This record gives sequence, structure tokens and C-alpha cells, in this order.
Amino acid sequence: MQKERLQKYAELIIKCGLSVQKGQEVIIRCGLDQPDFVAMCVEECYKRGAERVKVEWSYMPVTKLNYNYRSLETLSEFTAVEKAEWERKVEKLSCLLWLDSDDPDGLNGTDSEKISKANQARFPFIKPYRDAVENKYQWCIAAVPGKEWAKKIYPDLETEQAVEKLWEDILLCSRVDGDPIKAWEKHNENLAKHCAVLNGYKFAKLEYKSENGTDFTVGLNPKGIFMGGGENALGSNIYYNPNIPSEEVFTTPMRGIADGKVVATKPLSYQGKLIENFWIRFENGKAVEVYAEKNQELLEKMVSMDEGAAYLGEVALIGYNSPINNTGILFYNTLFDENASCHLALGRGFNNCLENYENYSVEECEKLGVNSSMIHVDFMIGSADMDIVGVTADGKRVQIFKNGNWAI
Repeated sequence: MQKERLQKYAELIIKCGLSVQKGQEVIIRCGLDQPDFVAMCVEECYKRGAERVKVEWSYMPVTKLNYNYRSLETLSEFTAVEKAEWERKVEKLSCLLWLDSDDPDGLNGTDSEKISKANQARFPFIKPYRDAVENKYQWCIAAVPGKEWAKKIYPDLETEQAVEKLWEDILLCSRVDGDPIKAWEKHNENLAKHCAVLNGYKFAKLEYKSENGTDFTVGLNPKGIFMGGGENALGSNIYYNPNIPSEEVFTTPMRGIADGKVVATKPLSYQGKLIENFWIRFENGKAVEVYAEKNQELLEKMVSMDEGAAYLGEVALIGYNSPINNTGILFYNTLFDENASCHLALGRGFNNCLENYENYSVEECEKLGVNSSMIHVDFMIGSADMDIVGVTADGKRVQIFKNGNWAI
């Protein structure tokens, strides 16, 4: 891949995605797949005035060994070092960049039950820190190719060719060619227009139907707003883009109001394993029945991680003719596949999807209907024939999506 194009991508991520400011600390989480590109990102952070950049490397085969050989007791520990690191994050509001390159099947052969129990044991220690920094710092998820990920998408290509092809896909979907900063400014403006139209209607619920079996209604929060593209960090008003790429307009639904069946249209990578050909049925807001042709047990564990894991935390709208979907590629990666078409998310909701959320505590947001959970897992439900109707509080019906794409 040409260094010049990668340099533009690094600039886009740090300037437009993370929006690093002078004097800020930055944490970069990444695998070992593209160290030269990570170095580009580190340098861009320093050029933007970062005070300190810390790179947290990971390697999925080692993660897998830890899960297989360590005891549940040691996996469940919240160490003094971790506590100190979280305290520093709260103090510094460190920017966080995650460069995802994970193998979608990288944790096959691990004990899902042990992983889930360890995460459940650690979460009560982590939650207070997570709540303390929520919406107050800049974060961004972007992607770089990993060899295993690239071969998953392009099994017939040699590894080097597959990686190069995945680089091309990532840069295309991220609007890197030409002037990427201007392209993202225009893209954010277009997403903001969709949000303005939806917010003007003040919908009480959305109704989904598709020939694949999706027949579903979800209630929206009366204080809720739709968001999309960039957003502002609370208190600092620093504008950043949490996802590169991103095509979604989203909101947080009302906890406890969701009924019907939704059929997934793409596989879901969860805990390093793929859940495939699955559906979920909701009653009174809660997932009460799930089915998957592959890894159903993992899906069942996911919706039982805690009380909120079976409730919805996000409703996202993306036209079926989105640039990512038009590539015709199944990425086996949530960042890309969730931005290909409409999706939902089980678990934690977004406080900043409430009007004037800055005036509410975390606990008050939960009382207002924002779901709380240790997980937030997106799964894709968009299809070429999906219809979505918005219903206002006074019963007015508005066609939002027709045949998979925007109708308003």
C-alpha cells in the first residue's frame, strides 16, 4: 500500500476521528498486524500536540492462550495496576483509539462460559470508572488489515494479496482518497440532515417488516434524539468522529418497549467467534427467545450476561445502498458490517441520545429509560426489502424506509 495514502488515512483518524488537542494524552489499542501504520498514528498525535501517547499492543493467539490456561479466578481479577490505569483515565480523560484488525474466528476453541464469567466478575469494578468518563473524552474505532481477517474475506488470494485488497476496501469505505477531511465534513452534514428530519417528527415507535421474517416494533424514548457522524465531547465541545467508517443515524430506544422477531442478515463476531444465521424474539422489550444455526450457545450467553443484556440499547438506520453495502463484501467485522445496513444493539444505551443529557446523572438517565449493561453488541438486520414506519405519539404514520432505503 502506498505510504502517501496510508499517511492520509492516519491524518484522517487522528484529526477528524480522534480530534486530538494540544496537551491531551492518547491511548492506542491495536494488534501486531500493522506496526508501521501505528507509528504513523503516533506521530500524527504528537504533531497535533499530544502530551503523551501510549500504545497497548495485543496478539489474539496469546489472548487465546490466556483464556485457555488461566483459571477463572485469575481472569476475574481487577488488579491494582488496572485500577491505577483507570484512575488516570478519569483524571486525564485520555483519548482512545482502537485500530481493529482481529481475526473473526480468533478465539474458536476457547471456553465461552469461562470468558463470560470472568467479564461478569470484573464489570462491577470497571463500571464506576466507565460511568465517570462517559461522553467526556474522544474515542475512535478504525481498522487496519490483519492477515487472518484478510484471508477470511479473500480465501482464494495469497496472504499478501488479501491484505493489500483489504487495505483498498478499508480506505475506500473510509473516504480516504481525494481530500478525506472535506469528504467527512460533507458526510457529517448529510447525516445531520437525516437526524434533523427524524427529530422533527418526535416518533414514539418504529415498525420494521421484511420478507425474511422480521416483524418488529420498538418504542423510542420521548426525550430521545437521533444522532449520526461526529459528536461533541461533554464539557469541552471537542468535535470528533467515533467511528471511521460510519453511515448510521442512531438513537437509544425506550427500555422495556420492543416486541416481535428480528432476523439477522449478517453474521455477528462476538468474543472472537462467529454467530451465524440467527434471530431474536422480543416481548415487553426483552429478548425472550433466540436461535442460531452456528454458536447458539454463545448467543444465549450473550443475552444473559447481565439483566440489561437482553434489552436494546441502540436503534440504527442505514440505507441498504450504503457505500459499504455496495462493495458486496461481507467483512465479518462489526465496524464495517453494522454500517452496511440497519442494525440494532443489545445492551448498554447511549445517555447522550437524550435531550439535555448533560443535566442528568447516569442513574437519572437509566430511570428515564436508557438501558444499562456491561455489553453493547450490534447486530445487522437491514435487507433489500425492509420497510420501516415511524409512528408519532398522536398516531401519525410516516414511511421512513421503503425497500431497504430512505423514504424521507
